[in-house]
Amino acid sequence: LGGALQRAAFALPVADVDRLTVRYAAPAKLFDDLKGMGETNCLARRGKALRRDCLAAASGRLAAEGNVTFDLVTLTGWSPHESQHKPLAPGSAAHSLARAVSKL
Repeated sequence: LGGALQRAAFALPVADVDRLTVRYAAPAKLFDDLKGMGETNCLARRGKALRRDCLAAASGRLAAEGNVTFDLVTLTGWSPHESQHKPLAPGSAAHSLARAVSKL
């Protein structure tokens, strides 16, 4: 995703992921939250629907486990400006990374 920010002409791109585990007492509450997040069936736009057997299997698994894990992705980039730090030329480092790592 950081590469996508670079291709979109953002400078100093950062892609970060936070993993969040949430406990649900009932599948219906999860489905309400997914709808509220705008994460409902992406296949609906293509004229396809989620099959009942898949929905029943997902509901059964959620009822058994109770936990759902969400990956929250944050993308950050800045509009380029001449005052931003510029990367150093390759090989111009004043200190050796290998030497610093070997001290750990």
